[in-house]
Amino acid sequence: MLDLDGVLWRGKEPIAGSAEAVSALRDAGHRVAFLTNNSFTSVADLVEKLSGMGVPAEAEDICNSAQAAAGLLEPGTSALVVGGPGVSEALRARDITVVEDGSAVDAVVVGFDPEFHYRKLTAAFAAIRGGARLIGTNADATYPTAGGEVPGGGSIVASVEYATGEKAEIAGKPNEATAHLLADRLGPISWLIGDRPDTDGAMATAVGARFGLVLSGVAQSADGLEPEPDAVAADLATIVTDLIAART
Repeated sequence: MLDLDGVLWRGKEPIAGSAEAVSALRDAGHRVAFLTNNSFTSVADLVEKLSGMGVPAEAEDICNSAQAAAGLLEPGTSALVVGGPGVSEALRARDITVVEDGSAVDAVVVGFDPEFHYRKLTAAFAAIRGGARLIGTNADATYPTAGGEVPGGGSIVASVEYATGEKAEIAGKPNEATAHLLADRLGPISWLIGDRPDTDGAMATAVGARFGLVLSGVAQSADGLEPEPDAVAADLATIVTDLIAART
């Protein structure tokens, strides 16, 4: 199981050697799937982005925090979305009505949204004050890009929490909703490779997988991290080479 941001790419830029690393894993007989806390992008666009960097993928290979968030709601309910097309896609796939405005909804689902503004905050505020549940796709404070870190989806969730005084139910890594999603979709996982010990490492612990930390994203050192990684390397290419070599 591979994280995407900070592992295969930073923003729009592929990380050198990552496509070859995925090929090496598949050639060694491993099923490779992808897990991202970034809820903004649709699954089809993620498949296209992976394919464009030389990583063939199918929709069933991708799990994201938007799908985990949708799993917290019952089919037939309604939700106001503060987020991207990936959130709306996941909700509609579960037969949840998506609305852009209005207080009479069952939930407000908040994720990464580069077009977040005061009007969206006000709509979320009104819906939550009207009794809607507050669900966050993830609590990541930052998001790695080629130019460095930028505010992540968790910063937007935090602003809605602060305005409303309500604590969000967080769906993404390392929370139970994502553990259920992985169990339903993939079954047991042997390794989870990512760039954040607080999400990827904790998720690995939650699902009984070993944790491989790459230093190509948010984490820049493995010193003093919890949980302690089972393997550490500069990037995906290096950690995959090490893991395959250890098995031969």
